[in-house]
Amino acid sequence: MYAIVEIAGQQFKVAKDQKVFVNRLAGEEGDKVSFDKVLLSGDGDNITLGAPAIDGALVDAKITRHVKGDKVIVFKKKRRKGYRVKNGHRQSLTEISIVGITLPGGKKSSSAKAEPKKEAPKAAPKAKAKKEVEVSENLVTRAEHRTEGMEINIDKLLHSVGTAAKADADDLKEINGIGPAYETKLNEIGIYTYEQISKLKAADREELSAIDGITREKIESDEWVKQAKELLKNK
Repeated sequence: MYAIVEIAGQQFKVAKDQKVFVNRLAGEEGDKVSFDKVLLSGDGDNITLGAPAIDGALVDAKITRHVKGDKVIVFKKKRRKGYRVKNGHRQSLTEISIVGITLPGGKKSSSAKAEPKKEAPKAAPKAKAKKEVEVSENLVTRAEHRTEGMEINIDKLLHSVGTAAKADADDLKEINGIGPAYETKLNEIGIYTYEQISKLKAADREELSAIDGITREKIESDEWVKQAKELLKNK
């Protein structure tokens, strides 16, 4: 059994006995903590999605230690402005050990051998099942990228431009300035459609500047937003 849970503003894919580094939590080493923002749970082929969280679901954990992450160099430059700033940052982190996952109805994760499955309820229509799997894969992918060191607030960005499933993806390469490499990077953080690109505000463009090769100046000079709006009209 595994779960996608929001901890200190980030999403993680966790399972029983797993150790996870999260943003610094209040508490001492050895303290027990619980998290109720469980967005998704999976047990074999059974996947449960929250709206946005699963009511009654909990992830129990124990604080094992407080540490600092690796140094990250943040370099900002403004073209033709003579502006260059270089800073070093070490994120304060807390290592937690997942004690267990509790779902509504008292079902808990366990390392013991599972009992034989009872007859499953009648399956939902194939189209709906396919949609749920695509959304869950999107959540898992976004959660895994939280630990890759990108200095970007994905939750804030997607709250601004909206979310989309991989199945609804547009060909972002139709936008002048977005090639296969940039399209892949945008897809990795959950941006798939022209509509999402068309909603990019100034703050969102600044967030995207954390992706290697993409700058706010590039987004504005290539007019990504204007191009996306035109492509939306012609869909």
